[in-house]
Amino acid sequence: MSNASLSPLPSADRPDVATRLRDALLGASFTADGLLELLGAPAYAALSRSETVPALRATRGDTPLELLVRLFLLQQPVPHARVADVLPVDACLESGWLDHAGDDEVTATVDVRPYGGPGGEDWFVVSDLGCAVGGAGGIGNHAEGVVLGVGGASTTLAGLTVRTPVSAALDLGTGSGIQALHAAAHATRVTATDVNPRALHITALTLALSGAPAADLREGSLYEPVADDETYDLIVSNPPFVISPGARLTYRDGGMGGDDLCRSLVQQTGERLNEGGFAHFLANWQHVEGEEWTDRLRSWVPHGCDAWIVQREVQDVTQYAELWLRDAGDHRGDPADYQARYDAWLDEFEARKVKAVGFGWITLRRTGAADPSVVAEEWPHPVEQPLGETVRAHFDRVDYLRSHDDAALLEAHFTLSGEVVQEQVGLPGAEDPEHVVLRQNRGMRRATRVDTVGAGFAGVCDGTMSAGRILDAIAQLVGEDPVALRDRTPAQIRLLVEQGFLEPA
Repeated sequence: MSNASLSPLPSADRPDVATRLRDALLGASFTADGLLELLGAPAYAALSRSETVPALRATRGDTPLELLVRLFLLQQPVPHARVADVLPVDACLESGWLDHAGDDEVTATVDVRPYGGPGGEDWFVVSDLGCAVGGAGGIGNHAEGVVLGVGGASTTLAGLTVRTPVSAALDLGTGSGIQALHAAAHATRVTATDVNPRALHITALTLALSGAPAADLREGSLYEPVADDETYDLIVSNPPFVISPGARLTYRDGGMGGDDLCRSLVQQTGERLNEGGFAHFLANWQHVEGEEWTDRLRSWVPHGCDAWIVQREVQDVTQYAELWLRDAGDHRGDPADYQARYDAWLDEFEARKVKAVGFGWITLRRTGAADPSVVAEEWPHPVEQPLGETVRAHFDRVDYLRSHDDAALLEAHFTLSGEVVQEQVGLPGAEDPEHVVLRQNRGMRRATRVDTVGAGFAGVCDGTMSAGRILDAIAQLVGEDPVALRDRTPAQIRLLVEQGFLEPA
């Protein structure tokens, strides 16, 4: 792995300096809230798109916060004398957080991005220069071992993760340590691995600068650094999932053919999870001619695990190749080189009979059930993050439905979930709607079509009457045979529970 064009990193063996630097950053309001207040929403949002000009314009003053934004986020040299009033500058120079730039200026050796934790924590994510703002985005350093900062994928995975107290958590492919940082807030012990030793060094810096406990850092690919008898309550991974011809960039290209890296990661996870433990992954997968993508993903699920697989987006092979060629900045280089690389991507897809690539989430839960539940669905619609509680509730409902046959469902009591609304769809002026839709305003924000019985049933579910008694009352109102209604309705009740519209009382 070549890191020749990357800057030397600060020392990871000086926690005293990291603590002093953290105190100074907080003292100057170099936080997520502080940045938003200083820059304003448009300039702050532009940073996430890798656009720095609005932030440069907003930091032309001489306040400590403006100085720190220029230094650590925008990679601008700042006057040594001025920064000495804000930071422990000599200690930062000695330990490698800062470097001299001429006789009277200093520059940062790494990006430091303020990051707000889910409980209001003020954290800091360290990454290579040019990579804190909006991830790679075709900017910054593209050396093979470059380590990115916070991007959309990182925050998506963090929001998906079930956040219950656990004894042991594992972050596979930790990168800059964002998932390990989250895990440290609710896990007694955190292990973080990466094939890139530079990433492990930066993870140590992220944890130290955020005031989080140190993690057990191990070098290696996938589960190689983990002993055979080690198991975990939580496993998370934002792996190098890009399906590419070769392994140019460590942070994104896994080096295995097609989607084999994601498949291997998922398949090897079952034996690493403790009973009831969760594993959360971001992944890409191939859509191969003559094969349903859902069948492909179902085949990845390890024995003894429930799974919830959500496909969020699909791109055809040309869109996919262009996305990652631009990510690497190849579109700005020599046109002949760009064309050759584009050809190589399409050759790879053609050889594998790949027509498109899916993006999405995979969650596993270790279970002792004889009949595991595997749900694979497409959901490209907006959702409400964080989704960790929604994910946990999904698997709780799986357990409930698995243990209740239709007769038990009719004896059970249910309540309508919060913030569910009913929509009636039909022609204007029509006496009756063509159909009724129930819609969630939280979590996955699902919408499901129900008949008039289903809508009436959901509307009166307040936990006081059993499902069977409600159906008997509906049958009397609409003049139906109550036995027939009891026979045909449990499937609709099961679906409403599975999708979270109804909750067991």
